[in-house]
Amino acid sequence: MHDPLDASTIIFALLAIFVLWKLRSVLGTRTGSEKPPSAPFLRRPVEDGKVVPLPGVATRPAIEAGTDRWRPYAEPGSKTAEGLDAIAAASPGFTIDPFLRGAKTAYEMIVTAFAAGDLQTLQNLLDKDVFDSFSAAVAGRESRGESMTTRVASIDQVTIEEASMRGKFAQITLRFSAELVSATRDKSGAVISGDPEHSADTADIWTFARDVSSRDPNWKLAATQTGH
Repeated sequence: MHDPLDASTIIFALLAIFVLWKLRSVLGTRTGSEKPPSAPFLRRPVEDGKVVPLPGVATRPAIEAGTDRWRPYAEPGSKTAEGLDAIAAASPGFTIDPFLRGAKTAYEMIVTAFAAGDLQTLQNLLDKDVFDSFSAAVAGRESRGESMTTRVASIDQVTIEEASMRGKFAQITLRFSAELVSATRDKSGAVISGDPEHSADTADIWTFARDVSSRDPNWKLAATQTGH
C-alpha cells in the first residue's frame, strides 16, 4: 500500500496548481493570431553575401541607377545621370533639390561678397585656387582705388552641365542664368563699367566640389567660367 500523502506534499501540490493557474491568467494562451513582438531595430541576416529581408518587415525599395530619379535635371542614361548616381553612391545623403537650393544661395553670396571685397565670406565658400584668384582680383581693384557693387536681381535658371566622381571628390558643374545689377566705379565715384540702375543678363558656369570622405558636408566653388 502507498503511504498516505502527508500535509507538506498536499501544500506543495496546491501551490504548484496555483502558480500554473496564475501564469495562465497572466500570459494567456496562443491562438495563432498574435502580432509578433516589436523591436526598435531589426537586423537582416546575410546569406551568400546577399541581404535577405526578414519576413513581415517592410523594406525601402532601392533606387537603381538608370531610372528617372534625376528628372528633370538629367536624362536617364546620360553621363550627367550616371555621374549623379556615382555621387549618390559615394555620399548616401546626397539629394539634388537641397544641393541646388544651396548652390543658388552660394551663388548670390559669392557674387555679392566679391563685389564688397569680403574675403572672409569668400574663403568659406571657395576652394584655395579659386579663392586666391578672387583675392588677387579684389586686391587689384582696391589698389586702383576702384569700388564695386553687385546685387542679384533674380536667378532665372540653374541647369546641371556635368556631374562626376573624381577620386574622393564629387563634382557638379552648374550653369546659372541670372540678372545682376552691377557697377564698378573709379576713385572719383564715376561708373567705369556696368550699370547701377539696370540689370543685365548674366550666364556663369560654376563647378562645385566636395570631398565625400570628409565629415564636412559643405560644397565649395572649385572653378568658374562665363557662359557666353
